[in-house]
Amino acid sequence: MTFEEKYINKIINGDSLTVMREMPDKCLDLVVTSPPYNLKNSTGNGMKDGRGGKWAGAALVNGYSHYDDNMPHEEYAEWQHNCLKEMFRLIKDDGAIFYNHKWRVQDGLLQDRQDIIRDLPVRQIIIWKRKGGINFNPGYFLPTYEVIYLIPKRNFKLAPKANAYGDVWEFTQEMKNEHPAPFPVALIDRIISSTTAQIILDPFMGSGTTAVVAMGHKRNYIGIELSPDYCEMAELRIERNKKQSELIGLRPLTLFQETE
Repeated sequence: MTFEEKYINKIINGDSLTVMREMPDKCLDLVVTSPPYNLKNSTGNGMKDGRGGKWAGAALVNGYSHYDDNMPHEEYAEWQHNCLKEMFRLIKDDGAIFYNHKWRVQDGLLQDRQDIIRDLPVRQIIIWKRKGGINFNPGYFLPTYEVIYLIPKRNFKLAPKANAYGDVWEFTQEMKNEHPAPFPVALIDRIISSTTAQIILDPFMGSGTTAVVAMGHKRNYIGIELSPDYCEMAELRIERNKKQSELIGLRPLTLFQETE
């Protein structure tokens, strides 16, 4: 089976690290991903027992499907660091990784993910801010931002005119998505459209947003997802997007922004 037959425009149900280790060097142009955040390991925010606070009623109180989101921090950081090293091996000499994570304070210490990205060539930090939100905790201000690490190979360049964007992006959070932590379509559109990448990997594919946006820009995607539930969710979303776009004659991304 060729690389194209095995991986291109496929969502692979499996462990991301295992699957990436089976892929050949420099086979991708771009990685766009956001891993599970190990939120159940966070202290003081209501995530451990679901008693309330800012997470009351949130889908993430139940955790991710098929993921252990309560790993010891050192184990979690090592896992993510190993994943990033594989992503970096897979991108071409003009490729890049856009790695989305969240900074947080844990027991009075800042977790800025340096233990994850420690020896990787970070070129830039992008802040993306969620519009709106509700804060039920009177002890601190409403958390509204996440961090994207741009980790490129040396020859990576943005698409023409994309460098006019600033490094703080504001997008509305996805509200009509069954996944507990979906990417905003507009956020992934900003990333993919800012590159000339033709083969795009998301090793934590979730509900399939990276694939949908890649299709909308006529790019190829590769998805890896541990949860069979999320694989099914993503496949259904992709197929629905294809069918509806064919009927109406819109590119898939435009349609999905309207229906989802």
